[in-house]
Amino acid sequence: MTAQLNPRGDVAVLVPAAGAGVRLGPGRPKALRLLAGEPLLVHAVRRLAAAASVHTIVVAAPIAEVAAVRELLAPIAPVTVVPGGAERQESVAAALAAVPVGPDIVLVHDAARALTPPALVESVAAAVRSGHDAVIPVLPVVDTIKEVDADELVLGTVDRRALRAVQTPQGFRRSVLAAAHAAAGDALTDDAGLVEKQGVPVFCVPGSDHALKITRPFDLALAEHLLATGLRTRTLNS
Repeated sequence: MTAQLNPRGDVAVLVPAAGAGVRLGPGRPKALRLLAGEPLLVHAVRRLAAAASVHTIVVAAPIAEVAAVRELLAPIAPVTVVPGGAERQESVAAALAAVPVGPDIVLVHDAARALTPPALVESVAAAVRSGHDAVIPVLPVVDTIKEVDADELVLGTVDRRALRAVQTPQGFRRSVLAAAHAAAGDALTDDAGLVEKQGVPVFCVPGSDHALKITRPFDLALAEHLLATGLRTRTLNS
């Protein structure tokens, strides 16, 4: 059954999904790798569509896969699929250009964070709605962090109390994200980084352990385990 997005919602979600994902090993583009028998992108879109304030979802797919991705997602939700670019920033810009008039809040989400709960989507959107121009979900850094030189010699220990691991979705006032992409010079893999370069303050909200990024085979195995132990129901109902 196809999920119905909220026609009165104020949130558009962009999903750049054109990357190759070489760290997962050879095969299809990363967003189309299987997790528990379904592509990562399907898991991600299903959870985005379950967020109550989402009006529009736009996926930037590999150019050769646009028709296939459109067909893949049709049973999940009414998603707009556009050709992505060679770099993530190009894919985000292409997806942003396809957002219809209406939503004033734009979230950018990695398909590789396929198990992100709808509650986190709503938390980021709510923070933008409350007046912040840019919002990112974060988790505290728990490992000891060392700074090293080119020869792998330790230069010192970094104080982790001021460090955060950044997740997605990242949320923005639509006009702020559009201006940041219009002014972009060097390609960045983080949309908040583009906004920071424009001098816009970026606000942090608590992230989720379930919003892990599936980048390596180990991550895929961990996500499989989480789904097998009941995460599917919990995240879609949270």
